[in-house]
Amino acid sequence: MAAPRSAATAVVETAVVETADRADDWVHRLLDLARDRLGMDVAWLSVFSEDRQEITSATGDLDGMHVSEGMSLPLEESFCVRVLSGQLPPVVTAADRNPLTRDLAVTGKLGIGSYVGAPVRSPDRRPVGMLCCISRDAGEQLDGSSVRTVEMLAELIGDRMAAEELAEAELAARRTRVRQVLDRGAVTVHVQPVVDMHTGRVVAHEALSRFPGHEGGPATLFADAAAVGLGVELELLAVRSALGVAGRLPRGLRLAVNLSPIALVSPAVAAVLLDGADTTALTVEITEHSPIEDYAPVLAALEPLRAAGIRLSIDDAGAGYASLRHILRLCPDTIKLDIALVSGVDTDPARQAMTAAMVAFAAETGARLVAEGVETPAERDALVARGVRYGQGHVFGRPAPVD
Repeated sequence: MAAPRSAATAVVETAVVETADRADDWVHRLLDLARDRLGMDVAWLSVFSEDRQEITSATGDLDGMHVSEGMSLPLEESFCVRVLSGQLPPVVTAADRNPLTRDLAVTGKLGIGSYVGAPVRSPDRRPVGMLCCISRDAGEQLDGSSVRTVEMLAELIGDRMAAEELAEAELAARRTRVRQVLDRGAVTVHVQPVVDMHTGRVVAHEALSRFPGHEGGPATLFADAAAVGLGVELELLAVRSALGVAGRLPRGLRLAVNLSPIALVSPAVAAVLLDGADTTALTVEITEHSPIEDYAPVLAALEPLRAAGIRLSIDDAGAGYASLRHILRLCPDTIKLDIALVSGVDTDPARQAMTAAMVAFAAETGARLVAEGVETPAERDALVARGVRYGQGHVFGRPAPVD
């Protein structure tokens, strides 16, 4: 039989659930939880500087106890420093009569009748702040379980703050990596052919960005850029670089560039595409994995591009439900079968059936169907047998720099 949960454990478990619901206000929710559980008037979280503590978050009857967020209090006169040094226990009742606290200026200034506090610690266990609960009354209800509750909540806050600091540091590192690429323009363009599988003739190329010296591959860098708000800027660099090599490709062949929906609706990206369309037959590929919450701006952005002869391709079709929505809402000129459908199609009846269905769909909608990730002659032959005419993959040519 499971051991019974303590009251403090139950509080922390509740806190984890509640803070997950509203991560933007998790500290205030924890403070409310502590204050309500202990029956206190005010709860706050403070952080320490050299000789002061600043109240960064606070809840409860703040006006009644003369507490406000942003308030700075001297550590020397605080209950907190005395708890940390062992001069005070973590629970103080009848503070206005206790000889250790009654003469402290903060007792009279805030009207403290009772107090419960626990340190918030960094990963190396240094105290970096304090979770405190205060009340005007004497706090006769406070006991050892009150201390355990506050200590566990303080531990939870410390863990969460450490995780956020780590996440912020990681975001800063990601931003630095992306910014270095942008500042240096450090991108090279490889192209991969799209072929007519009936004849072996190259009918188009896809431009693929490579970032020399960057570990983790292009997908990682694009993900980093999106996470730090530089996604459109990096995609713009990639498009410009692709157009820079377009003149060295055989004339008359289309060049496909990959764009996220958010980049597609960017006026700067549209301007570069329209300028490039004057000399290069372009196709924009939107990945199936890219979410589109509102199709109206995307459709509006596509109008001038299509009027200039730029075609639309939906990438990774068949990898999920989003591809069907993209295809139905955006009416692409090209549908590219995801590699997950193509890989092993020569031996898998389910993949063969799905491929045949996509062939029929493309024929009905007037779209060109391209199989991506064709790796073997057997896969190529199985695709051709089921009506797929165009393919792309290592069996036809790996991505390579433009000669």
